[in-house]
Amino acid sequence: MPHESLTEPLYSIAATAQGGRAGHVTSADGVVHLKLGKPGSKANPKANPETLFAAGYAACFGNALNSVATAMGLDTSDSTVTATVTLGRTDTGVGLAVALVAEVPGLDRGTAQQLVDAAHERCPYSKATRGNIDVTVALA
Repeated sequence: MPHESLTEPLYSIAATAQGGRAGHVTSADGVVHLKLGKPGSKANPKANPETLFAAGYAACFGNALNSVATAMGLDTSDSTVTATVTLGRTDTGVGLAVALVAEVPGLDRGTAQQLVDAAHERCPYSKATRGNIDVTVALA
């Protein structure tokens, strides 16, 4: 997919992080105000950039799925999307990969797969990551 520039801004939000992964992040509107922690900590779990990315991607993809379904006259309001973000080593340092799993109850697998494929084309997070990191999309 070619580069797409914004033609009409719909929403902007800023977030400020201090202290990196062991610091704190706050959104400009005050909704997010979190201490951050090291990924995978069992003793003292806290949000980390991968947690926030997974949450954002799952919500965005779910919205794209519902939007595509609505345009086709289908109801997917009970669907769920789980985004698993993996932080790992690459040949040049550290990178990310994402696995998206959609559960779309009430539809046959063929129709659900069509919706998921279309959502992956429409979702802004999918567009932003396409060709940059590994992203897999599957049905539950």
